[in-house]
Amino acid sequence: MSQKNETPALIISLLITAGLLGGGFWWFIQRSGMKFDTASTVSPQTASLQDRISTGERILLPSESSNPEFNSLKQAGVNAIGSAQYPEAVTMFEPAMQKYKNAPETLIYLNNARIGQRKAYTIAVAVPIKTDLAGSAEILRGVAQAQNDLNRAGGINGVALKVAIANDDNDPETAKKLANAFVQDSNILGVVGHYASDVSLAAGSVYNSGQLVSISPISTSVKLSGLGKYVFRTVPSDYVAARALAEYTAKTLQQKTVAVFFNSQSAYSQSLKSEFFTAMSLVGGQVSDEFDFSSSDFSAARAVDQARKSGAKAFMLAANTGTLDQALQVVQANQKGSSLLGGDDVYTPKTLEGGQQAEGMIVAVPWHIESNPRSPFVVGSRQLWGADVNWRSAIAYDATQAFIAALQQNPTRQGVQQALATANFSATGASQTVRFLPSGDRNAGIQLVKVVPGTRSGTGFDFMPVDRN
Repeated sequence: MSQKNETPALIISLLITAGLLGGGFWWFIQRSGMKFDTASTVSPQTASLQDRISTGERILLPSESSNPEFNSLKQAGVNAIGSAQYPEAVTMFEPAMQKYKNAPETLIYLNNARIGQRKAYTIAVAVPIKTDLAGSAEILRGVAQAQNDLNRAGGINGVALKVAIANDDNDPETAKKLANAFVQDSNILGVVGHYASDVSLAAGSVYNSGQLVSISPISTSVKLSGLGKYVFRTVPSDYVAARALAEYTAKTLQQKTVAVFFNSQSAYSQSLKSEFFTAMSLVGGQVSDEFDFSSSDFSAARAVDQARKSGAKAFMLAANTGTLDQALQVVQANQKGSSLLGGDDVYTPKTLEGGQQAEGMIVAVPWHIESNPRSPFVVGSRQLWGADVNWRSAIAYDATQAFIAALQQNPTRQGVQQALATANFSATGASQTVRFLPSGDRNAGIQLVKVVPGTRSGTGFDFMPVDRN
């Protein structure tokens, strides 16, 4: 037979063989019970986004504790939730919390596991785990405490609160994608978040168009004021912080010429810098120099020298989280020669680790634990975590309390927005009642704190409240 005539026969033979193999494979799959995930058609981008959200089926916050027993129990609890074995998950998470109390993600997962498949009202909390692990844990403590208190008390008219944790890495584009996912998930009734002002601004348009309320406990940029009727915050804006710092500079420090250090790539830093500039002019002072942390040729020593030559007697550090190291370089280069001021991102243990060079620095924060150490929130937080919490935990607690109060009135997305926007709305906060202005801003003041010698932080220095009366 010629090669030409062999070709059709060969093709037919191959087709028959493929058919037999395919049929055999199908028979094997059916008999074995094996299944293929039809979700494999989901794009890697979508799958990656799903991996950023968890109600307990995956660990998002690494290294809550170095205790191996705790970590083993936590992982077992997460595995149980992933298999919808909620009672088993509870039996894992409860002893895990006994091994290590200061674990907010684990406490949230424990409360979610206790709910199981029962009806619940769900909110999400977005935190920047990759870029600020400590800050993320601080926010989760506030949310977890509010959830735990509520559910132990019987919930909202008998309905418990469930919390979904999301990791946005402080990235605006990732936050927008997460916001879209929350909007599309009808179970989500509100979002506590986001962290950086840039991120909240990016996600805010999504929440407004999707008619889902977000309450940021961290973002202070004045650009968020009036962004839309679905965007709120429980942290005072930079307008409030800047005026408190400027008044203290002029009246208490008796300094009228200030140099400002900021990051031009950060909406928060830009906002605080601009508001402080205005506030100084209102108290008869001036900003002599502006130094950009993001500049490729930034030098702390050179900037300090130039500022002093311009007559600056005080330095205001409007650093964001990403430029904290540059701000602390200024602290060291200053050698206590000029008064130091800072925005809330400077409120970190890292600043206190700077030692004597940071002593006397004034920082504007929304809340401090020593302002009212006997308040129910402070007493409860110390019992729950076995440690002190900072302002990020307190203000995140306030955001969650605002959602709880709104859900008690009307547990729908529209109902939550309407409740928060009413003039007579109020919720019990960590120290102050939570109320909102028509702009979505919180109607609250600011707390100034000062770096002083102390033993609370373990660094030899502490942030302590400044009495401005």
